[in-house]
Amino acid sequence: MWTVFIVLLVAAYLSASIPFGLLISRRVVRLDITRAGSGNIGATNVAREVGLKWGIITLLVDTLKGFIPVALAHYLLGSSTEMQEALKGMVGLSALLGHQFSVYNRFRGGKGVATCLGVFLAISPFSCLFSGIIFLVLVSLWKYVSLGSILAVLTLPIWLHLMGHSSFVILLSLVISLLITLLHGENIKRLLQGNERRWQKGGAKVIDQSNGIVPHQSKTRS
Repeated sequence: MWTVFIVLLVAAYLSASIPFGLLISRRVVRLDITRAGSGNIGATNVAREVGLKWGIITLLVDTLKGFIPVALAHYLLGSSTEMQEALKGMVGLSALLGHQFSVYNRFRGGKGVATCLGVFLAISPFSCLFSGIIFLVLVSLWKYVSLGSILAVLTLPIWLHLMGHSSFVILLSLVISLLITLLHGENIKRLLQGNERRWQKGGAKVIDQSNGIVPHQSKTRS
């Protein structure tokens, strides 16, 4: 079992290190997404700078980065004991770190919200559903994707506790949520200053509270 676990850890990190947002933006519009918009390779920045369709694709593949390794761990290691659930969680953490600190991109990556979603979809779908509702409500009300993401991941340990998961998985989710929050440091600073970019329908516009509504042209090829 331990050999399988180590292989899964390494495979999760290496596969999740693939910077799909960066590859998609280069392939579709020959754009270095790390030099555009927020500079992040995640789905939100890809949607804003490349196009909504490509942002959704990035969201899906980044989610699968977390889901597939944990689902494989569930199949190969089982989950009937607290130890087995802990091992699944560690595989998920490895995938998350691969996405956030990509070995293929000089240990730079995304903030990890979508990959975190994938990890915990494989562990506790209902916990993800509750956090997803919080995300959707906050983004619908205030249009801040960053705020919705931060509060969604910070509430995840609460849902895991209510769903009866092991103490280790709850603690792991807390560590992951704090790590993701730390990577949103610049977003938090802009939120406090009142100039964080807001999401508009279709990602076509961005609202800057200090400058009003700024049109944003999609770079997607027709």
